[in-house]
Amino acid sequence: MRYFIQLSYKGTNYCGWQIQPNGITIQEVITKALSTILNEKIDLTGAGRTDTGVHALYYIAHFDSENTSLHIDNTLIYKLNSFLPKDISIQQIFSVKADANARFDAISRTYLYYIHQQKDPFLEETSWYFPHKLNIDLMNQASDILLLYTDFTSFSKLHTDVKTNNCKIFKSQWTIDNYKLQFEIKADRFLRNMVRAVVGTLIDVGKEKITLDDFIEIIESKNRSNAGISVPAHGLFLASIEYPENIFE
Repeated sequence: MRYFIQLSYKGTNYCGWQIQPNGITIQEVITKALSTILNEKIDLTGAGRTDTGVHALYYIAHFDSENTSLHIDNTLIYKLNSFLPKDISIQQIFSVKADANARFDAISRTYLYYIHQQKDPFLEETSWYFPHKLNIDLMNQASDILLLYTDFTSFSKLHTDVKTNNCKIFKSQWTIDNYKLQFEIKADRFLRNMVRAVVGTLIDVGKEKITLDDFIEIIESKNRSNAGISVPAHGLFLASIEYPENIFE
């Protein structure tokens, strides 16, 4: 039986989602928990990579199990959360069709990036402290420009193993609440490091270091070296993932 598992995590203490030899990852920790509690070898496939220090308010992974009733086992989520460290939480387990795939069946993903402009010790690990003046109106005008394009090579990490750098962005918007800024971006897919590079370039617009015409030229250049910095990982959250209804049992 194939299952989707819904979870959230604070990425501060992890080297991202995907298992790797040089550090502890979310995938590794949850795979160990599932294998131990279910007493079977579990292979866990995630909806995508998140980099070191990135967080997830909502994340989906899939796995297969010999047990056909995990989605109605009322004690399983409690057991998993008791086993897992405090910075990883399991919310739900769904039964899905046998060929459902947490990564490839996703219709869209939404990311949030948080910035605070007044020193706040409670935001230190989940928001980027940037105490400089920003023109939010210009940043939102630049954000609207993103919706007009599909090739985002300028915001992609170099030498990645993807077939195309095309993405369809559905939403791109900054909002402000007192000294806290939130950037929300929703697309059918994202390139490696894309959101952090987009935010870094939009910050340059907000600082009035570059104009809107410059921003357009950066996108059209398809050259990562022309775009802004990759902002720190700890302000980035994967916020939601959408799937077609017909993959759920």
